[in-house]
Amino acid sequence: MPKVLVLGCGMVGSVMALDLASDPTLKVTAADASASAVDALRQRAAAMKLPLATLTGDASSPADVRRLAADADLVCCALPSRFAFRTVQTLIESGKHVCDISFVPEDLLDLTDLAQSKGVTAVVDCGVAPGMSHILAAHAAELLETCHTVAMYVGGLPVERRWPFSYKAAFSPADVIEEYTRPARLVEHNQLVTRPALSEPELLDLPGVGTLEAFNTDGLRSMARTYLGCIPHMKEKTLRYPGHIEQMRVLREMGLFGTDPVDVKGTSIIPRDLVAKLMFPMWTYQPGEADLTVMRVEATGSRKSAELTVRFDVLDKLDPATGFTSMARTTAFPCAIMAREVLAGRFSPRGVIVPEFIGQDAPLVARLLDQQARRGILYHRTEHPAR
Repeated sequence: MPKVLVLGCGMVGSVMALDLASDPTLKVTAADASASAVDALRQRAAAMKLPLATLTGDASSPADVRRLAADADLVCCALPSRFAFRTVQTLIESGKHVCDISFVPEDLLDLTDLAQSKGVTAVVDCGVAPGMSHILAAHAAELLETCHTVAMYVGGLPVERRWPFSYKAAFSPADVIEEYTRPARLVEHNQLVTRPALSEPELLDLPGVGTLEAFNTDGLRSMARTYLGCIPHMKEKTLRYPGHIEQMRVLREMGLFGTDPVDVKGTSIIPRDLVAKLMFPMWTYQPGEADLTVMRVEATGSRKSAELTVRFDVLDKLDPATGFTSMARTTAFPCAIMAREVLAGRFSPRGVIVPEFIGQDAPLVARLLDQQARRGILYHRTEHPAR
């Protein structure tokens, strides 16, 4: 029986672990540095009558990672971005297959040679965005003979808007702030360019949600490298309710997202830590509070001399039956499904596998979409003449 370790028992990691534990062909263990998170997951698994083992351990410690993963055939990582790259590197060095969703600032493709030398399959950025966004972008491009543009729009939002932010974080709030500070990479006219985060706002009207505002974030990630020179224009933008951009710009320009200490009456304070203390409680979903995930991925190009746009849309909401948030579901399930593909030997290339490589495999994309549909997440594909 294959053994799977899930590192991280937070909002996403817990759903990933429970989904994998529902598979009678797998032996699943979940671990986290937080004893309370581990205990909450253990109780949840018991209530669902799922055979999930749990451990306490620090995934930021390479020694602890090696200890926790010693018997694992594959490790799923749902970790904060600040140390996830080092954790993935440690796992690859240990010869463990990996499926990871962490939003790391480093380029995980730099670990390709190491993964190949160790005979490891490391599927990275395998959540909803990055993840399904890139898988579907690459798949849409493959459905065209020539692709000119790729655009990805994605957001996780509360169903009910509440003052002052009309926003809550369904994953690590610290990683949300990264979206507002990390320069965004785009491709324009086959050239890699950078723009400030929160820049170039545009409004989109999306069915079931209404008008949202989109802004540049560093979500293009590996596609800026793997498709550079192949698709002339590529961008990824985050979606929020209107007004959010201006709020975050004000906080950023005040320096409140900064990481350099400032002196306040003789006490050294890191501004981002202060923001975390004051703002994150307002960004925390309450039990049963509904969230939604909305995404649109478009590729425009030509096929049989016709200019076409291939589009994928998803609108998902909290599952009342399980209590799983939409962002946790849409992020955890692609990773858990790909873990099964690797363990079953249906997906076996060695090296670091970014999601657009998966998007080039049409039968695998079909299985990913089918398995998510079985879990209630429905992606809709349309084609129409390009404007």
